[in-house]
Amino acid sequence: MAIAVVLGTAAPAQAHPLGNFTVNQYDGLRLAPGRLHVEHVEDLAEIPAAQAKPAIDREGKARWARERCRAAAAHSRVDAGGRPLALRAEAATARLRPGQAGLPTVRVECRLTAPLPPGALALRFRAASQAAPGWREITARGDRMTLSGSNVPRESRSGRLTRYPSGASSPDAVSAALRARPGGPALADEPPPAPGSALPRAATDALTGLVARHDLTPAFAALALGTALLLGALHALAPGHGKTLMAATAAARGSASLRDVLPLAASVTVTHTLGVVVLGLLVAGGSAAAPSVVAWLGVASGALVTGAGALLVRRAWRRRRGPSHHHAHPHSHSHHHPPPTLRGTLLLGFAGGLVPSPSAVVVLVGAAALGEAWFGLLLVLAYGAGLAVTLTAAGFLVVRLGSFAGRRVGRGRVPGLARRVAPLGSACVVLALGCGLVVKGAATALG
Repeated sequence: MAIAVVLGTAAPAQAHPLGNFTVNQYDGLRLAPGRLHVEHVEDLAEIPAAQAKPAIDREGKARWARERCRAAAAHSRVDAGGRPLALRAEAATARLRPGQAGLPTVRVECRLTAPLPPGALALRFRAASQAAPGWREITARGDRMTLSGSNVPRESRSGRLTRYPSGASSPDAVSAALRARPGGPALADEPPPAPGSALPRAATDALTGLVARHDLTPAFAALALGTALLLGALHALAPGHGKTLMAATAAARGSASLRDVLPLAASVTVTHTLGVVVLGLLVAGGSAAAPSVVAWLGVASGALVTGAGALLVRRAWRRRRGPSHHHAHPHSHSHHHPPPTLRGTLLLGFAGGLVPSPSAVVVLVGAAALGEAWFGLLLVLAYGAGLAVTLTAAGFLVVRLGSFAGRRVGRGRVPGLARRVAPLGSACVVLALGCGLVVKGAATALG
C-alpha cells in the first residue's frame, strides 16, 4: 500500500533497459554509388546524460549535437581498398527524454558521409570508441549496390537503439568488413524510428521515482524512507546480490546470533552508502570513470570474499581435523568452538556492500539536481539498510534451518558426518564465489 501511495504521487520514470551508466551506439552503413552514408546514433542513459547536461545547457542542443557528431566522424575509421576515407558530419540532432529520478536520457542522431571510389570495392569500417559500456551495433546495406560479402547483419536488432531485445546480451560490434559491386535495387528511405522503451523494472523505478516529487512534506519523507527500506530488501531478493555468499558464510561459521548479524548489517549499509556517495561525486564532477570504478570495485569485493573464503576453509579444516576423545563416563557434553571475530564479520559486510547499486547512484544524482541532495542521501541509506536486512537474514535463516534439521534427524554416523562436513563445504562455496566475482569483475573492467 505504501509503495502504491508513493508511486501514485511521484512522476513516472522509465528504467533504461541496459543500465543507468551505459552509452549505447549504433552505426548503420549504406553503400551507394560514389558515396558511403553512415547513420550514427548514440543513446546516453541517465548518468552519462547528467554529465553531458551542463554542456548541453551551455552550448544549446543543436551546437552540442554538431560537436558530438563531428567527434564521432573524426574517431571513426573507413578505408576502401586500403585507402583511408574521411567521414564528414552533414546533419546532427539531439533529443532529451525523461529518465529516472528526474534525470534525462539523451539520443543523438548523426548523418555521416564519405566519398567512395567507383566500381567494385572492399571496405572496412571501425566505429568510434566510447569510454562507457553499452550496446554496440553495426549494420550494412546496399543502395543500388550489391553486398557480395559482409560480416555484419542487414537489420538492427534494437530498432536503431529504440527497442532493446528483452534478456538479450549486448552485442559488441566495433568493426565491419564489406565487399560491394555496382548494381542492385534502390533502397527506399526509412522513416526515423519512434522512441521506444522497455517495461520498467518495478522496484528500480519505484526507488528512483521517490525523488521526482518537488513538494516534500514530513509525512511523505517518512513514507518514502520506509518505502526505500522495503525496496532495498526486495531488490536484494533478485539474483546476484550475495544471498548465497551470506548463507554459505553463516553455515561455514556454524553460528548466526544477533551479535553476528547486527555488525554485518551495519557494515553492509555503511559501505554501500559510502560507495554510492563516492560515485555520485564522480558523476557530479563530470568524470567518465564511474563505470570503470564500479567494475574495479567488483574485483576488490571478489578479492575480499576470496580471502574470507580461504580463512573459512582453513578454520573449517582445522575444526574437522581437531582432536577427538571418548569418555568412559555416561554423561555427554558439547565442545564449543570460538565464535567468529568482529573483524571477520565487518570484513565480510564490507565486501558485501562494496559494489554500489546503480539505481541508488541515480537517486542521489537526481536528488542533487533537484536541490535535495540530503533527501537522496537518506533514501540511499535506507535502501542500503534494506539490502543488509535481506542479506543477513539469508545467513541467519540457513543456520537456524540447519540446527532444526540436526535436531530432527538426531544422532548417528551419517548426521554426525554431515555436521562435520557442512562447514567445510560451505567455506569452499564462499571461496568459489569469491574467485567467480574476481573473474567477472576483471572481465568487465578489462573490457
